Amino acid sequence: MSDPALTDPDVPGEDLRPETSRLHQTRFVVFPLTALALLLVANQVFLLRIGDFQLPSTGLYYALIGFFFAILFLTFPLRKADERRVPLYDWAFAAISLGAGVYFASISGDIINRGWDYSAPLMPTLLALALFLLVLEGLRRTGGMVLFTICLVFAVFPTFADYMPGLLWGSQYTARETLSAHVMGSGAIVGVPVQVVSELVIGYLLFGAALTVTGGGRFFMDFASALMGRARGGPAKVSIISSGLFGSLSGSVVSNVISTGAFTIPTMKRCGYPPTYAAAVEACASTGGSIMPPVMGAAGFIMASFLNVPYATVVSAAILPAVLFYAALLMQVDAYAARNGLTGMDEAELPRLGPTLREGWPHMVGVLSLVALILFFHMERSAPFFSAGFMLVIAILRSPRDSWTMLRETLVETGRSGAYLYGILAGIGLIVGSLSITGVGSSVSRELVHAAGDNLYLLLIFGALTSFVLGMGMTASACYIFLAIILGPALTSQGLDVVASHLFILYWGMLSYITPPVALAAVVAAGIAGSGGLSTGIRAMRLGSVLFILPFAFVLNPALILRGDLPHVIQAVCTAGLAIWYISAAFEGWLHFAGRLSMALRVPAMIAGLALLIPEGHSDLVGLALAAAVMVVALWQKSRHAGLA
Repeated sequence: MSDPALTDPDVPGEDLRPETSRLHQTRFVVFPLTALALLLVANQVFLLRIGDFQLPSTGLYYALIGFFFAILFLTFPLRKADERRVPLYDWAFAAISLGAGVYFASISGDIINRGWDYSAPLMPTLLALALFLLVLEGLRRTGGMVLFTICLVFAVFPTFADYMPGLLWGSQYTARETLSAHVMGSGAIVGVPVQVVSELVIGYLLFGAALTVTGGGRFFMDFASALMGRARGGPAKVSIISSGLFGSLSGSVVSNVISTGAFTIPTMKRCGYPPTYAAAVEACASTGGSIMPPVMGAAGFIMASFLNVPYATVVSAAILPAVLFYAALLMQVDAYAARNGLTGMDEAELPRLGPTLREGWPHMVGVLSLVALILFFHMERSAPFFSAGFMLVIAILRSPRDSWTMLRETLVETGRSGAYLYGILAGIGLIVGSLSITGVGSSVSRELVHAAGDNLYLLLIFGALTSFVLGMGMTASACYIFLAIILGPALTSQGLDVVASHLFILYWGMLSYITPPVALAAVVAAGIAGSGGLSTGIRAMRLGSVLFILPFAFVLNPALILRGDLPHVIQAVCTAGLAIWYISAAFEGWLHFAGRLSMALRVPAMIAGLALLIPEGHSDLVGLALAAAVMVVALWQKSRHAGLA
């Protein structure tokens, strides 16, 4: 098995050693394909009309599918034996993908005007079949067999929908009609997932690649170390802050574990944290990055598109729950360090804050400018291009000799990330298209409400379990898209806030990263730490317990996502902060200011925290009273023990 630090599990089987990787062998093709794709996107975003040329939106989607699927077949192997070489058939698949994408882009007007999404001539139909099969194979390579099987079943579902029982019954289509709808319709392969990636996410992939190539990951690690390294339990706090900062921009949980965990996990172990605990901290911190603004991966942008709201609305709603989660992690690792007498990192191995900021200020400015352009100027489409351009320009001015290498690596990494996303989301589009044309999506939503008997709490439990189970076999984005169609309407029909309902789905879909039996983030972190995957997953579940509670809290109390009048928001923020303080104390057996908690006090501390999060009746008053009682008794026990000593 290859060194975990050199293998990215987001890309199955891809060996990242420069001299052997497929990406290295094909970058002379990946680079120009990515450059052309970005040029098309920039031409659209900034209305450049280069050479008086501008594709219609649907034409752009097809062209980008062609470019990025060509990259996909050159960089993602069909089988393990092809990890270090690119066989002839992959070059053929790449050529057919590119040709089919460009062809459909050129006839996108005819597809719409002549109704080819229902019945098309022979030539477009044959190319549609080729593209359909390539999309399925691309999905298998990027998403794995579980997701491939799910999408394949849904892809052919319209051909036998009329024979299905109950809520699965739907309108039936012939094989040719299904193929036309999937490839030439506006709701499947070029549906909402691909539209969002093409119009919004591509720029953020460029931004993430520029951040990585110019040393942003190292900067965030040094910045977190300079801030928190000296503190009690410093290495764990460095892991949490650096993973949160980097993960919020990369959106990839597993890549985050590898890139930051390779440094933070060994450092935590040296400072006294057990391997299982160190791996669990990194797994939780990296998982939280996918729900931390400003980027949140592709799912946040897809959510904004589904809800038809500005992306800034999703960012502002997601920020407080994400901050509460990271605050809970920091409190728990600090309490663990206090209870076990763990100290900070050695002064000699810590970077200084001043030199770190002087060296890494372009990354800080790049991130802050991205946030400002999104939140205050609503420039969701253009903001990442400006921020990425700024970081690259400063890096080139600092090191002119490396300018070509930095530009090439930025574009190649953008191409590889784009290929992965298009491979997943074009395949997921087949599910969206089938549920749409057969009408099954809306009927499943109605039946969920009926099965819950209009009981809101039962419906939320159904939704949480469904999201969690699907999250085991899908990426967070894929799981969210599927459930946004069938579960989202069911939740909002019960009067729940629409943004809170969709965040609820997203949160539960990504919890499988830290929950056995899958617990992918925990397993990867365990590989670095040398701990057991199952024990690390169980510990990560305990550390990330707030992630299981927060979705229920904010879906029942939208003030926790900053929706509502100011007094209610302030009250929700204060009680939620107190709640996570006591929940963290209950798990770790240490209450700040009072010291160790006996088991007899840990139970009421947990009850107090949960009561403070429940927005029902007088639960806040009950929680406050119980929290005060726990603090008083704990302080009395502390003073008594001090007197006896």
